[in-house]
Amino acid sequence: VELVESGGASVESGGSLELSCRSPERTTFKYCMAWFRQAPGMKREGVAAIEPDGYTHVEDSVKGRFTISLDGAKKTLLLQMNSLKPEDTAMYYCAAEGYDICSGAWWHESEYNYWGQGTQVTVFS
Repeated sequence: VELVESGGASVESGGSLELSCRSPERTTFKYCMAWFRQAPGMKREGVAAIEPDGYTHVEDSVKGRFTISLDGAKKTLLLQMNSLKPEDTAMYYCAAEGYDICSGAWWHESEYNYWGQGTQVTVFS
């Protein structure tokens, strides 16, 4: 599965962005899908994941600010990011597992088989 992210930008602290992830082949996402992020010099970390039935997993530092979702056709993965902070600055990646249920370690990059190239989010104060 090829994945392509979009929506990254530079935004002022407190602002909002929505990231999107699609497959050029317009694949229906029937798998556990996730957003990861990686800041310079840091490890890639899981931000949120979603199963095809809509069940979500969200990392504590973004709970209440970020929302992961799939569009109705399950062809676009979204990440709505509100109340952005400078520490949210990172390259954001879309990822897909090979199963329709997220693993117990959904936040770990080794659980995912398919990755996009990333989209940069920069939050300035």
